[in-house]
Amino acid sequence: MDELLELDCVVVGGGVVGLAIARRLAIAGRDVVLLESEPLTGSISSSRNSEVIHAGLYYPTGSRKAELCVKGKQDLYAYCRERHVPHRQCGKLVVASSPQEVAYLEKLLVQASANGVDDCRLIDASELRSMEPQIEGHAALLSPSTGIIDSHGLMEAYKTDIEAHGGTIVVNSAVLDGELCAEGALLSVGGSDPFRAKAGLVINAAGLGAWSVSMGMQGLDPATIPQRHLAKGSYFSLSGRSPASRLIYPVPEQGGLGVHLTLDFAGQARFGPDVEWTVQPDYDVDLARAEKFYAAIRRYWPLLKDNMLQPAYAGIRPKTVGPDGGGGGDFVIQGPEETGHPSYVALYGIESPGLTASLAIADEVWSLVSD
Repeated sequence: MDELLELDCVVVGGGVVGLAIARRLAIAGRDVVLLESEPLTGSISSSRNSEVIHAGLYYPTGSRKAELCVKGKQDLYAYCRERHVPHRQCGKLVVASSPQEVAYLEKLLVQASANGVDDCRLIDASELRSMEPQIEGHAALLSPSTGIIDSHGLMEAYKTDIEAHGGTIVVNSAVLDGELCAEGALLSVGGSDPFRAKAGLVINAAGLGAWSVSMGMQGLDPATIPQRHLAKGSYFSLSGRSPASRLIYPVPEQGGLGVHLTLDFAGQARFGPDVEWTVQPDYDVDLARAEKFYAAIRRYWPLLKDNMLQPAYAGIRPKTVGPDGGGGGDFVIQGPEETGHPSYVALYGIESPGLTASLAIADEVWSLVSD
């Protein structure tokens, strides 16, 4: 580890957002090295989600989540068409299971419009029944621009773009610690072939690990690092045919969008995620949680029979706001001005809709460092 590599730009984290950022920088002409601590890119949070292209309905107007989701959705659909990434604009229905929840849908329609999502409309119980005969509700909000995507296919396309523009992806390479100085950033990188590097620019897009990377950076003011809260979400798959051809969402719960029905490209249905606040990442699916899933799903699909749900997988959503603060929180994207160092950019709380917004997040990061 004595030799010091001289690097232009290092992106820490090979999830979908880190890959998108590295791609954007490589296309812009930067000499990019992406460091991923795991043996495979995108093997943690980016492979443990609903694979939904979100429309941008829920997020507070003016928030980074709202703006980057709406822009990112448009960019992502265009990119998928151009690069032939499997996707489908199947639409979704947010279902009110009680008369009291109809008022929430009305507010959500106003929120969506304020965010620039102008294709949504409210439908009554009769139209809901005609669109999805097995789904029951007092009303629903139809979001035609919501879709599904092959997240692994997307990440492979990003990787191809990085390498086609001269970028390098190095796996099994965790950033152990570093030091921010006037000339750039010094990094100690572990793995089977550990090395030290000096980089002119470091972008911390390490997802769940973003906090530990920043805490290991000497010269970074700890006050710039937000609190970390982890929300575990479990998923169950359905044995049998899906009851709907669209995605079905309930009215959201604290910290998440509720146990919703999503589809894969074979039409197989899965349900999730729920919200379980935790301290350490844990990817085991607790079978006992199935009872709550059955109850939640039967609010909009009462025909669900016992023993039709099988444990699938779990994911962890990194948040900057915990349950005491409502469980929401925005994306935190700190450029050099916020981190206090011209060589360091840090991203925290990049959860849903991070996949949808990945191209827009990459543009945002580029705008912070391009000068």
